[in-house]
Parts: sequence; structure tokens; C-alpha cells
Amino acid sequence: MPPTDRFDGERGDSSGAPDAPDADGEGPRGRLARVRRLSRALDSAVTVPRTDIRIGLDPIVGLLPGVGDVVPTAASAYIVAEAAALGVPRATLARMCLNLLVDAVVGSIPLLGDAFDVVWRANDRNVRLLEARLADPTGGRRDRWVVAALGAAVFLAALAVGLAGVAAVWWVLGVAGIV
Repeated sequence: MPPTDRFDGERGDSSGAPDAPDADGEGPRGRLARVRRLSRALDSAVTVPRTDIRIGLDPIVGLLPGVGDVVPTAASAYIVAEAAALGVPRATLARMCLNLLVDAVVGSIPLLGDAFDVVWRANDRNVRLLEARLADPTGGRRDRWVVAALGAAVFLAALAVGLAGVAAVWWVLGVAGIV
């Protein structure tokens, strides 16, 4: 089912997921349960002893050089794909993708990124968004504002980095006596 701006379906349980099976024979409740389990495994499966901190496979696998960030990101993308299949609004899908982008970019920084993964928990955030949109399809309007604000922030950050790069090159050329 392609993403729409509203969720069309009968209400089943308190999550708002309809009861009827979809084209692949599995109902939305089953999909939602699978996404919840995956999110928990990636973000909050284990409690660190003597703390209230919960970690999952994402920050642990992220410690592996090379593939450490690719595998959890692919699993996280699956959660967004399931949300699309369940028909959440496009703005919510964009917001979920932004959560993954932040997780992937910051998470790719060695060690600091893994600590960030423990706090950010993009998968838990995305499952909460999915559940909220299934329960309240009109919430997609709020997501549009969040996506617009985050998009503007990303644009301004990229612009600032670009300007800083130009300034750094200009400075180096000046020090070298070229400019």
C-alpha cells in the first residue's frame, strides 16, 4: 500500500492498526509487533548492570569497523519500509528518514557515534511515530512542520560547513601568499 496523507483502515486495537490481513497475508498487528521487536533488539534489549541505561545491538555492532554501521542502518530502514506498507503519511515517513539520517551520520563517528546511538534510539523514535500515526492519522500535519524545520536546519548546517570550507581555503591561500 503506497503511503498516503491519511491512514485508511478499520481500527483494530489501541494502536489503531486495522485487523484485516494485507496482500502478503499478514495483518498490520503482526507487522507492528515485528517492528516493535526489531526496534527493541536494536535500541533497548539489555539493561546495563547497576544503571537504568538500556542498549541494543545498534551501538554494540557499531563498534565493529567497516560494517558496524551498515547492518543496523539497513535493519532500521526496514522499520521505515514497514511504516510505508502500513500507510503512514508521507510527512511521517520523511520524519522517520530524518531520524535515520541523524543516526547514520552521527553514528558513523567512531566511539562518539556509538555513545550517541545509546541516547538517540532512532528505531524506538520511529516505532513511536508509527504507533502515533496509526492511532491518530491527522498527526501527519504536525510531522510536515517538523520535517520542514529539520530540513531547513540541515540546509543551514550544510551551508555553514560549505562557507567554513571556502573560508578555510581562502585563509590557506592567503597564508601561502597566493591570494
